[in-house]
Amino acid sequence: MSAAWLLLVSTRGALHEERDFRAALACTTTQTDSDSDSDSDSDSDSDDCLRTVTARIDRAERDTKHKGASYWLYVTEPGGKKDSAWIDGHTPDSPTAWSGTHVKVTLWRGEIRYVDFPAGRLSTHADPRGSYRPRLAAALGIGFFGLAPLWAAYWWTRRSTASPLRAPWQLGLPMTGALTLAATSALVALVTHGIWTALEYVAVAAGVVLLGCTVAALVLRRRQKADDTIEVTPSVPTSEQCFPGSVFGEGRYSAGGGGYLIAAPGLLLTTPDPTGAFARRPVPATLIPVRVRPPYWTDPNGGDYAAECVVIECRDGDTPVVIVTKKENVPWVLGVLQSVTTAP
Repeated sequence: MSAAWLLLVSTRGALHEERDFRAALACTTTQTDSDSDSDSDSDSDSDDCLRTVTARIDRAERDTKHKGASYWLYVTEPGGKKDSAWIDGHTPDSPTAWSGTHVKVTLWRGEIRYVDFPAGRLSTHADPRGSYRPRLAAALGIGFFGLAPLWAAYWWTRRSTASPLRAPWQLGLPMTGALTLAATSALVALVTHGIWTALEYVAVAAGVVLLGCTVAALVLRRRQKADDTIEVTPSVPTSEQCFPGSVFGEGRYSAGGGGYLIAAPGLLLTTPDPTGAFARRPVPATLIPVRVRPPYWTDPNGGDYAAECVVIECRDGDTPVVIVTKKENVPWVLGVLQSVTTAP
């Protein structure tokens, strides 16, 4: 909805305003003189002609509310009317350094659109030329970005049975494509001239992203294995090691272990203490490792674990148990469990 409003309403309105501004002609001498003699806003200020008058600069103040170099220029027009304009650039250190300098300001529909300094012309933020670009960039960016959560919702409700993985490529690849297209289209809208030119580039980008995702999907599907077991060589630590990890299961494993594991020669313990100094609870010697695999969305907590974590499937009799830890710690866990279960 936001993308549609930005594209169909906000961007369209900005384009119409730019078209009117480009078509505007300079005000006649009669209109300019009438406005100059008025001490208040007159009806002619809202006309579609460009009114250029000589104004005196009162002061220039740096804009502290926005990022980047910009300032507010305060001027007095003929007849004593006060006005201001927001301009990009740098000002002198003193707000009154330009005080008394005369410049030409061009107004359209009651706002200063650009200022002619002795060194050249500067457009103000009220200049409607190109003002559609940020709106178009936001519309395209939000629109394509919105495809990512829509695909995720569709996947989890309709297609999640196709893969038990917490982060399957069927989910990540289209979302990556949508995010790439969102960033590309927003950038294109900001740097191109003309809405149709921007849309043509976006169409090309969409084709490239679609082709890239299709090729990647074919490659990933061919490389996908029916067995997602991760081969790890067990290694018994020579000294006590404490690292993040949790044990999930039923019965005596229901407590989760506290968030840390301690691997020592012939012993695996759980603890809530990062230093491993207290509340040490040994893992039963009857726990047998089965295999190592990636997280599944059917795992405890939905498989939402820290990055680089893997799952060690275990069994204690008929009770399924999983141990979650980073892949770098798995050799110690497997080495300790195997040494415990094979001990006489």
